[in-house]
Amino acid sequence: MPQTLETLGRRTTSMRGIRSVVHTMKTLSVINSAPYEQAAKAIETYRETVLDGLHAFLTAFGPLETNSTVHGAQVLIVFGSDHGLCGNYNESLADHVAGLQTESADGLPTVLCVGAQMADALADQHITVDETFFPAASVDGIGRLANLLTQRLEAIRKTVHPHDLVVSLAYVTQDGMTGQGPVVAALLPLDKGLLAALSAKPWVSRSRPFFSMPANDLFTALVRSYLFATLFGAIAEALMTENSARLALMQQAERSVDERLDDLGAETRAVRQDEITTELLDVIIGFEALKKDKTAASLRSARPSDT
Repeated sequence: MPQTLETLGRRTTSMRGIRSVVHTMKTLSVINSAPYEQAAKAIETYRETVLDGLHAFLTAFGPLETNSTVHGAQVLIVFGSDHGLCGNYNESLADHVAGLQTESADGLPTVLCVGAQMADALADQHITVDETFFPAASVDGIGRLANLLTQRLEAIRKTVHPHDLVVSLAYVTQDGMTGQGPVVAALLPLDKGLLAALSAKPWVSRSRPFFSMPANDLFTALVRSYLFATLFGAIAEALMTENSARLALMQQAERSVDERLDDLGAETRAVRQDEITTELLDVIIGFEALKKDKTAASLRSARPSDT
């Protein structure tokens, strides 16, 4: 169906409005990614400080006796998005979680979800979400969310034996320098390899570490700080990759809109040229008709009249 200049003008205006929205979302994704990346780096420094505290504790009191948890209460925390326009970010993570989820001796794990979009994606995979949390809206909200999750884990721990709680984190992380990929990382119990490495690490100081707190209280505080730092890092990483996914999608959408605007511009020029050509042809045809009328009139006037 041939398009008129008026129709093409309206479509071009609409596409320019869409491009403005896409450009705004692209800019916001770039602006938001930087603070989350800085937060991830900052919490990693704090996590190293907590590990130094664990190192000092193990140096003073010796290695910990860890029991392998086989039939513990399983808890899975999934970090997703509460907003759209980020492609299949939530769906790919939900698919990855569904492929790894297995029923333990104590039943299916308790699933804690961050983000309404992520909850819907998990529901599509027939995974029951026990509780959904609002994601952090800014860097300041990361600590709030990490504290809420830590308190929720503490409440779950009180219902089971302290050594029978197995917690895993599922989120999207940077996959090298080429893209992103889902990952499921263990949070509790503490990694035996990490504890063994800290126990074997020499204490570089002429004096042994000294503590004024009771050993149990100190270890509990260190573990709680470690949980907070790990949760904080996972939240920051998830927010950073979410904005990266949205940025990539907006860049692709911007290219598509630009291509469509180019097509509309070419189509508009073609229609305008056709209209100009039609108007010129009308003028020429009218001129030729007038010219024939004048010629005919001249011939009639030059013909001798009958007497």
